[in-house]
Amino acid sequence: MKRQVPLIITAIAGFALIAAYFIPYTQSWGETTAIWFDVLASIAFVLGGGNLLRVHLKKISDRVAGWGYSVIVLVTFIITLAVGLGKVGVAPAPQFPNYPWSGPYRQTGAPFWFLYEYAFVPLTATMFAMLAFYIASAAFRAFRAKNVDASLLLGTAFIILLGRTFAGVILTEWIPPNSLFSGLRVENLTVYIMSVFTTAGNRAIMIGVALGIVATALKLLLGVDRSYLGKD
Repeated sequence: MKRQVPLIITAIAGFALIAAYFIPYTQSWGETTAIWFDVLASIAFVLGGGNLLRVHLKKISDRVAGWGYSVIVLVTFIITLAVGLGKVGVAPAPQFPNYPWSGPYRQTGAPFWFLYEYAFVPLTATMFAMLAFYIASAAFRAFRAKNVDASLLLGTAFIILLGRTFAGVILTEWIPPNSLFSGLRVENLTVYIMSVFTTAGNRAIMIGVALGIVATALKLLLGVDRSYLGKD
């Protein structure tokens, strides 16, 4: 029962959403299923927070390597949770002035807004900025012209990068813009590559992703893939 009931619930919910999307008569089924999904998601947030506390408290108690980072995680988690749930510093909404908690929790100037704007957002920007170095390293390895495919990749990337700079425009400005060979100007080549070859590649990738999503969804709905139930 511990395995069959979740499989049945997953199949019913999944096929109800599919039917609601394609059959107008069953649209209410999808809305009901979405409400139940919100309920389960709320429970999952509580379980996730409890699991976060359990894992990091164990690291702190066992004094494993890097346990200081677990202290930082727990402190920031508890502070953010407290000011968010308690709506600390939030002014009442104008239409409900007698209810202190009626204002939005992300009200401008509130502690939760301060933590989000001046802690979370800068840390996120820093993380993505660090990814630029990994991208540059990966590009350096990928652009080595060891074969024909790598040479085409290197040449295409060089044209696009050159076309995005002022120097690239100057190199081919001697070609008349309205002539037969105007397409050979670097900025025009860049636009052509991005609008034709890149678009075609993106569409092929998205079609492949869509087919993969359909295959994975069917495996979950039919009970073929049961990895979400855990190894036990």
